[in-house]
Amino acid sequence: MKEEKKPVTVEIAGVTARILCRFPENLRFFLPYQTEKAPVIHVEITPEDLAFSLSHLARYFGEPSVPYDDAFLENVSIQNVLSRQMLEFNVLAIHGSALCMDGEAIIFTAPSGTGKSTHARFWREVFGDRVWMINDDKPMIRVEDGRALVCGTPWDGRHRLSRNASAPLRAIVKLERDTENHIGPMNRADAFQLLMTHGACTKRGPMRLSGAAKLRAMALETALLDMADFYRLGCSMERDAARVAWEGIRKLHGISRQKAFSADHSGKKEEDRDGSA
Repeated sequence: MKEEKKPVTVEIAGVTARILCRFPENLRFFLPYQTEKAPVIHVEITPEDLAFSLSHLARYFGEPSVPYDDAFLENVSIQNVLSRQMLEFNVLAIHGSALCMDGEAIIFTAPSGTGKSTHARFWREVFGDRVWMINDDKPMIRVEDGRALVCGTPWDGRHRLSRNASAPLRAIVKLERDTENHIGPMNRADAFQLLMTHGACTKRGPMRLSGAAKLRAMALETALLDMADFYRLGCSMERDAARVAWEGIRKLHGISRQKAFSADHSGKKEEDRDGSA
């Protein structure tokens, strides 16, 4: 007998969605985002969606030693389908660790395993109550009225660090391993490439997008170039990296859009020449 799907209505990034779930664990997964508002999006996973998610996981992570759990595949597929539909409401999914520092959001991006979550932990340890986590793995960015809001989602990584809340976007930082800590602004071309690489809806993202949807995603990414500062952070994976990053972000605020987008910078020691306290 065919399993009955049960609905849950959620609000994520200011958009309400009615999601049909086969598995109770996925209904529980969405509880922190549940709402009684009327949905504007409807998500029901098809066998084709599940097959696409499975092929994407195999492509980027290799064949699993044991088969993926059906509930897990449904969860991944819901994320993919919902993120695709969110584009119609000016919401872009991104792979990164997002925190809020003094009321503004900073997103750290890097390939999996580079140390995004570790670096975000350093910020919490160094700055204490000034920092809280928006989402440690897959936040969403809502673009509206000329500004960008970074929003929590339930897809928050293995440490399960997230909050059903949002904060205005201040900066997006590309994290790179290095022997010493240094930060510098990115040029516009590199910043756009960063969004193309880590934006969950484009280039390497696990979603099937129509031509119109791809153009919508690229338009949102282009708009973000004028709404946030972009930096490259060389990081030694030590706590002092958080201090170096914050000092650089404060000093270079706005300069990255006015100056660094016109020429490339390596980032190393750049804050000493371009910034002022």
